[in-house]
Amino acid sequence: MAIEITVPTLGESVADATVARWIKKTGDSVAADEPVVELETDKVTLEVPSPAAGTLGEIIAAEGANVEVGASLAILNEGATPAASPAPAPAPAAAATQIAPSAPETAPSPADSSAPTQASGTASDLPLSPAVRRLVEENNLNVAAISGTGVDGRLTKADVLAHMKHAPAAPAAGAMHAIAAAPRQTPRPEDAAREERVPMSKLRQVIATRLKTAQHNAAMLTTFNEIDMSALMAMRASYRQEFEAAYGTRLGFMGMFVLASIQALQDFPAVNAEIDGTDIIYKNYYNIGVAVGTPQGLVVPVVRDAGAMNLAAIETQIADFGDRARNGKITPDDMAGGTFTVSNGGVYDSLMSTPILNPPQSGILGMHKIEKRPVVIDDQVVIRSMMYLALSYDHRIIDGREAVSFLARIKELVEDPRRLVLGV
Repeated sequence: MAIEITVPTLGESVADATVARWIKKTGDSVAADEPVVELETDKVTLEVPSPAAGTLGEIIAAEGANVEVGASLAILNEGATPAASPAPAPAPAAAATQIAPSAPETAPSPADSSAPTQASGTASDLPLSPAVRRLVEENNLNVAAISGTGVDGRLTKADVLAHMKHAPAAPAAGAMHAIAAAPRQTPRPEDAAREERVPMSKLRQVIATRLKTAQHNAAMLTTFNEIDMSALMAMRASYRQEFEAAYGTRLGFMGMFVLASIQALQDFPAVNAEIDGTDIIYKNYYNIGVAVGTPQGLVVPVVRDAGAMNLAAIETQIADFGDRARNGKITPDDMAGGTFTVSNGGVYDSLMSTPILNPPQSGILGMHKIEKRPVVIDDQVVIRSMMYLALSYDHRIIDGREAVSFLARIKELVEDPRRLVLGV
């Protein structure tokens, strides 16, 4: 029996994905729940499992194709055995024709003779896909002015991107405007021969978009402080083995800073809030994002309701995120709903940086490398393990006094970790 493999629900606010890699090819035997294809969304990379055991038949969506939730990816022949000479996967052009409602990320040139023939209907009279509607709304585009090349003349994502590429630039705060840059100068021939041009992944495009959007939409400032990590490091050294034996997870510094952030957020609720139009939304819960670096880019999974968790539970969740991020197993739902973010650039030996906000959040805490430095304590120059700490914040909602006091509260808690346990 033939079973259709389709694009699963991709998570909060994610409407489409790009086929990154076919793990299986036509004719391969697959087991139930075995991954067959890898999709890349604007948040994460995820694998689509086979719904049953059988043989992979026709591949409908080729690598590089843009597909929406529910779109066909391939046909599975349930219970079938592979043929002696499996048919090759369809060429990208053929696959793109079969998934016409979803356009490739790169807009075709208007002179491209392989583009679908435009139907006689007007695109403005036809419904828009979620991906197309989002582009149109973000960039304040006139649908009637865009020619549709999809089925029955529908607008595709490529149509909208091609229109934006050739239309006069507008000061919109949309995705493409955020990534757009000045035209690149033609390199010297001897330099051009040594260059390599590769398309940005969907995840990298979204990272670029959101970082630029954060700079455009927020009055972003950063304040700094330095922390004496000596007491926290001593406590960690004393109880590390017992902690790991009791809870089965390592005792790191990130969990301590998450706990300290929660206590500071309780004292300064504006740092945990967000702006919605002319309203401020104060959040009486603490969903703390923890930035994790992966080969594909930075992801920020969220420790939900961290305010109701102890240190062991937080460290266990962080360790799980790290393992799954390295293996490409972070899901879109893992990254939804954050209210505040903690980023540790110290793992990459960063001495100091200004972290960028993770919209719509209003604050992000940046940790850095621990370095022994001479400091003055009680009029004596002593050597201490010090860390620079940064808080980037949206000045529209957080005053300078609150930001500085928030960071001072973090310093107070970390320099005397007994306060973290006692909550004072």
